[in-house]
Amino acid sequence: MSILPGAEPMRHDGSETGVLVCHGFTGSPQSVRPWADHLAAKGLTVSLPLLPGHGTRWEDLAVTGWQDWYATVDRELRMLLGRCEQVFVCGLSMGGALALRLAARHGDAVSGVAVVNPAVTFPRLQGYALPLGRFVLRSAKGITSDIAKPGAREVGYERVPTHAAYSARDFFRRVLGELPQVTQPLLVMHSRTDHVVPPTDSALVLSKVSSDDVTETVLEDSYHVATLDNDAERIFADSYGFITRLAAQKTETARDGA
Repeated sequence: MSILPGAEPMRHDGSETGVLVCHGFTGSPQSVRPWADHLAAKGLTVSLPLLPGHGTRWEDLAVTGWQDWYATVDRELRMLLGRCEQVFVCGLSMGGALALRLAARHGDAVSGVAVVNPAVTFPRLQGYALPLGRFVLRSAKGITSDIAKPGAREVGYERVPTHAAYSARDFFRRVLGELPQVTQPLLVMHSRTDHVVPPTDSALVLSKVSSDDVTETVLEDSYHVATLDNDAERIFADSYGFITRLAAQKTETARDGA
């Protein structure tokens, strides 16, 4: 199956500091590629995988589930851990949920988490209808390209397969329950106006994690896909600053211990 133009995965070998960047549900690496490129240009080692079922046709997504998506980012994280001294996980929307679960599951192996408009809940009305409705309706209207910036476009699906949406709902519930296991430094960047994931999801993340080092950035001039929107440069700068601050602290601590 051919990959949509711009939706290709990306890897960059750089320093001993690694970053895993995760894209969102029905989207593709294109939505976070400028973010990954920025970090790579700063010299970091970066992995941006294509989640199974994404970046081709929505029908391909219909036969995948959260276990497939999580297995892919888990594999990429393990690859980075074998290559780098420190690894950070980042993500947009469902990619943020994937990053948070990686942090909850891998503990101290993950040095920090940076998320943009993380999704940890599912719209209530649609959620109620999914258990049975997914057997009646194969797909629903798409959720891509919620962007304020004129001319900006997200490469993703115009339809949401209902079977995959049902799996995403299950995944969000699991991640919500695992948030107290997230203890790493955390950067949450969320748009004040978001037509896909409500800002209350970010508030939930902030209220439930066990992290001591927490930073919240409100993006005033972007919608959901903020990594392609007017606040993109701030996301890139804030996340790079977050990563380099923590990497320097860990290096200093290791030096003092030696």
